[in-house]
Amino acid sequence: MARIPDAFIDDLLARSDIVEVVGSRVPLKRQGKEYSARCPFHDERSASFTVSPTKQFYHCFGCGAHGTAISFLMNYDRLEFLDAVDELAKRVGMEVPRDTQPRTAQQQDDSRDLYSALDATTRFFQKALEGSDKARAYLDQRGVDEENRTRFAIGYAPDGYSALKDALGKDERRMKLLDRAGMFSKNDRGHVYDKFRDRVMFPIFDRRGRVIAYGGRVMEKDDGPKYLNSPETALFHKGRELYGLWQVRQANQKIDRLIVVEGYMDVVSLFQFGVTQAVATLGTATTPEHAELLFRNAPDVFFCFDGDAAGRRAGWRALESVLPRMKDGRQAFFLFLPDGEDPDTIVRKEGKEGFDERLKQATPLSQFFFDELTREVNMTTLDGKARLAERARPMLAQIPDGAFGDLMKQQLATLTGLGNNTTAAPAQRPPPRAVAPAQRRSLVRAAIAILLQQPSLAMTLEGHHFGGLRLPGVELLIELLTLVEQRPDISTGALLEHFDGREEQESLHKLAAQTLAGDEASWTEELHDAVVQMEKQLLLQRIDDLNAKQRQQGLDDTDKYEMRELLKARASLRL
Repeated sequence: MARIPDAFIDDLLARSDIVEVVGSRVPLKRQGKEYSARCPFHDERSASFTVSPTKQFYHCFGCGAHGTAISFLMNYDRLEFLDAVDELAKRVGMEVPRDTQPRTAQQQDDSRDLYSALDATTRFFQKALEGSDKARAYLDQRGVDEENRTRFAIGYAPDGYSALKDALGKDERRMKLLDRAGMFSKNDRGHVYDKFRDRVMFPIFDRRGRVIAYGGRVMEKDDGPKYLNSPETALFHKGRELYGLWQVRQANQKIDRLIVVEGYMDVVSLFQFGVTQAVATLGTATTPEHAELLFRNAPDVFFCFDGDAAGRRAGWRALESVLPRMKDGRQAFFLFLPDGEDPDTIVRKEGKEGFDERLKQATPLSQFFFDELTREVNMTTLDGKARLAERARPMLAQIPDGAFGDLMKQQLATLTGLGNNTTAAPAQRPPPRAVAPAQRRSLVRAAIAILLQQPSLAMTLEGHHFGGLRLPGVELLIELLTLVEQRPDISTGALLEHFDGREEQESLHKLAAQTLAGDEASWTEELHDAVVQMEKQLLLQRIDDLNAKQRQQGLDDTDKYEMRELLKARASLRL
C-alpha cells in the first residue's frame, strides 16, 4: 500500500472518538474535562493514565505512554500502523485510500496468491507429518504434544527432491508462485528441486497469523545444517520477524514480558512447559527492527543465550539494538545459560518454576553494559577509566531522554570519577547578546505549548517572520505553525502523530499533556505576544550580526542600507 495521505489521517482521527476507542478496552472514569484510568501499559495502583477528548490523545504520567487513537491500538492490540489505521477506519465507516496506480492491484493479487501458496504448503507438510513415523517419533522424543504441534502448525518435508513440487507445482503458474515463496532451489544445470527435504518444518507466521516462511530442522546429526530457513522473499524479511510472536499473542491477553531465545525448538519446548512468552530471532542477530517489535509488545524483554563467548557476543549485539529504544518504563535483561544447556534442556530438567527462577536472576541491561565494557579495562588506572568513558559515552548518548539515561550517565560518572557533564552533548553556539538565553528558551516553549493546547490558534496570526532566529526550538515552532496553516482543522492528536518516531515526539507529548492556565482569549494574546517578541529578537540578532561583520571585514552598500533600516525599526520599537 502507498503512504497514507496526511489529510486522511487527520480526518480519521477527527472522526474517531479516542474516549470510545480506549474505553472499549480500559475502564475510564470522568475527571473534569478528561478521563482517567490505571495505565494499561504498566502496573500501578493509582490512576495516572489520562484521555483527553478535546486534544484527542492519551498520556500516562507514570510510564510516559502517549499517543492518538492509532497509537493506542498499535500498543494495546499490538497492531502495526497500517493495521491500526484499517481497524480505526472500519469503526467510523471510512475506506483507507489505496494507491491507484495499475501495478498496485497486481501487487495485491500477487501477495494473496503467495499467501495461498504458503497456506497450501503448510497443509501439505502437516499431512506429510501424519504419514511419517520418523518425524512423529522425533517430536515424541522431544516431548512435543499434539496441542503444540497444532499450535505451531508443525509439519514434515518429505525426503526426496520433488515431493512438494510434484504435489503442488502442477502447472507453470503454481511453480512460479512456490519459487517466489522460497520453496525451491536450483542447481548449476538449472534443475529445480525442493528446498526443504527430510526436515521437521516450523512455519513462521506474520502479525495476522499468515504463514510467510519456514524453518526446517534436521532430525539426525551430520545431516546438513541444523536449521535451514526460507530465503528473503516479498513476504519474508528475517530481520523484521520473530518466530512464535503470533502464538504468544494468542496465548496471552496481556504480555508482561517476552523471552528471546535462539531456536525454534526452544520456543516450542518453553510453550510445552507453560512458558508462553518465548520468541526466537530467525537465524540472525537481534536487529533494531526486532528490538522495536519486542518493546511494542511487552515492557520487559529477556534475552536468553548460551553462556559461552558466542552467546555473550549475541547478547552484546542485542544490547546495541535495544539501547536506543530504552524509554522509561522499558526493561531489558540478559540470561546466560550454563555450558551445554539451552532453554529446551533447562525447562525439561527444571520445569516452568525453575526457568522462571532463572529469569528472576537475569542480569539487568545496565549491569551487563558496564560489566562488558569494563571486562578488558583496568579500572584501577586513570587510563582505564578514560577508556571506559570513551567507549561508553557515544552509546549512552543513544538512550532516549529520561530517568534511565540519566542514571546510566550517573553510573558512568561514579565508575570513572568524571562529572556528568562529560557525557553531555557539545555546547551549542552561544546566542546573541540581545536577549538572555533563559528568556528566549521559555518564549518558544510557551508558544509551542499553546499551539499544542489548541492548534487552531495559529490561524489567528497574520503571518510570522522570525525564521532564522537562533533560539532552541524555533525551527520546531515554525514547523508546527506551518502544519496548522496547511491543515487548519488538525487536532492536537493528529499534530502529534506527525512527529511519530522523531526525537521531538517525547517532549511534545509532555507539553501537550500539561493543563495550561487561562482560556482561549489569554492563550491567543500570549501567542501573538510571543511572535512579536521573537520578531523583535530577530531584528536585534541581525543588528548584532552586521556589527560583527563590520568589525571583521566591513560592510558593503547593501549591508549599510539594511543596517540603517534595522536601526530605524529598532528606534521605532524603542528597543
